Amino acid sequence: MALKSTIFKVELQLADLDRSHFGEYTLTIARHPSENDQRMMVRLLAFALFASESLAFGRGLSSEDEADLADVDLTGAIERWIDVGLPDERNIRRACGRAKEVVVLAYGGRAAEIWWQQTAGKVAGQKNLTVLALPPAESQALAALAARNMRLQCTIQDGVVWLGGDDQHVELVPQVLFSPEER
Repeated sequence: MALKSTIFKVELQLADLDRSHFGEYTLTIARHPSENDQRMMVRLLAFALFASESLAFGRGLSSEDEADLADVDLTGAIERWIDVGLPDERNIRRACGRAKEVVVLAYGGRAAEIWWQQTAGKVAGQKNLTVLALPPAESQALAALAARNMRLQCTIQDGVVWLGGDDQHVELVPQVLFSPEER
């Protein structure tokens, strides 16, 4: 018998001062049976970093050809494709061909460092790619916020993210490994 996804409900109050984007989002996140709290919460962080009215969670782990999060316009064109973790460079290049902008939010400490060393040269020509990395202590602290029902506040300013609920907060600083502005 196949295992079912676990459903998490999130009420997110967002104040992104870097993008002048403010909103309240009621989200339902399906955590895949093979996904841990850390990966799920990094997906939630990716939502907060790029939130818009049209950004939605994809099937991610359930489907290789689908983003973890995607921002699709009214014509069906993919404005932003977001992958979490350490995707294969072929999948990154394929996503860059399908979307206007592609973001990878990597995490995993030493494994992420090795992945980027092996992948950086293979994706260097992608003009619509941004790669961010979350330090291991920060992604682990983020995982500690996971609960089936979450009420979270998120403030983003000068690249620093403060995320938390009534009793626990974390400060996160995603590092830019690769972006169109760097070239």
